[in-house]
Amino acid sequence: MATQPAPILAATRGPLAAHWWVPLLRGIIALIFGIVLFVLPLSSVAAFVLLFGAYAAVDGVLGIVQALRFAHPSTGRWWLQLLAGVCGILVGIITLVYPAITALTLAWFISAWAIVTGFFEIGAGFRLRKDVPGEIFMICAGLFSVVLGVAIFFFPLGGLLAAVWVIATYGIIAGFALIGLAFRLRGLAKTPA
Repeated sequence: MATQPAPILAATRGPLAAHWWVPLLRGIIALIFGIVLFVLPLSSVAAFVLLFGAYAAVDGVLGIVQALRFAHPSTGRWWLQLLAGVCGILVGIITLVYPAITALTLAWFISAWAIVTGFFEIGAGFRLRKDVPGEIFMICAGLFSVVLGVAIFFFPLGGLLAAVWVIATYGIIAGFALIGLAFRLRGLAKTPA
């Protein structure tokens, strides 16, 4: 006989369902970021650096908002998302303060950011599965982020333009994954406890 997934605790269902808009906003921003990179190929590494720095900082701030909104004393999932948000803000600030970094350094910087953020998102996704049975969207976004980071690390001189296309793809896939997560969380409000 198959076991049924544990019911979602009423104490965590409310905050998750009430703040479904945070991952939706993060997903929309990631989607717009990816589309802009595809539609307007950047001719300058400096322009890409500024765009990436702004995206990482904004995504970090929204990650912290999401962590604090979803924080609940009975779960520990919020601190992983909080660390991912802090990491994003730090990467964004460093990137914006030092825009003249080389393509190689930038590639490794993006690689480190993608790997670290990916692992935090995977951890947060597994913690979220305890409250939302069957949830995989955040885990998928984290796995894709880690794969992206590893690929950029091993092929940094393959051209920053190639990295732009890969990052644009990441932004679109992560955007759809976060939007899917948002609507799944929104659906929690419509289901009985």
